[in-house]
Amino acid sequence: MAESLAEVVVESVRVHMLSSQHVVLLKETDRERYLPIWIGPWEANAIATRLQGVTPERPLTHDLFASTLAELGVKVTSVIVSSLSEETFHATLELELDGRSYSIDARPSDALALAVRTGVRIFAATEVLDRAGVEPEAKEDEKLEVFREFVNSLDIDLEEGHREGPGTDQPPRE
Repeated sequence: MAESLAEVVVESVRVHMLSSQHVVLLKETDRERYLPIWIGPWEANAIATRLQGVTPERPLTHDLFASTLAELGVKVTSVIVSSLSEETFHATLELELDGRSYSIDARPSDALALAVRTGVRIFAATEVLDRAGVEPEAKEDEKLEVFREFVNSLDIDLEEGHREGPGTDQPPRE
């Protein structure tokens, strides 16, 4: 992990009420900065159900992948939201096998779904947070109001599902 990283946690998975698009909100652990990433409904459901402690009768794709890696002796060490290029987020899975480290390119939603299943730490490149992060300010001003409007436009019901990119009219996709 050579680049500058900040630890984040999955704050919530929501549905934008007006557009029905899904978003996962990552929150920086040591400050009040959020990274909204618009994701597809299936991936949103995969993250949200795990956060709610729901275990499906049969393993879903991310469950299958996590158990396959574990069975093969591959350890997921972390997940990194590594870049934002042309309005598209990119992530990497950091893996370890027999003392060797591997960085595997992944969609952020898939990487996050795997992270919540394996309990690994999640990081975001500070460059990504600086470009796409949303930080409410202490005083009432326009930026805080924009943030409030964004959050208030989201449905907080985790069972609905969830989508990936900074809060713009054309959100970045994975």
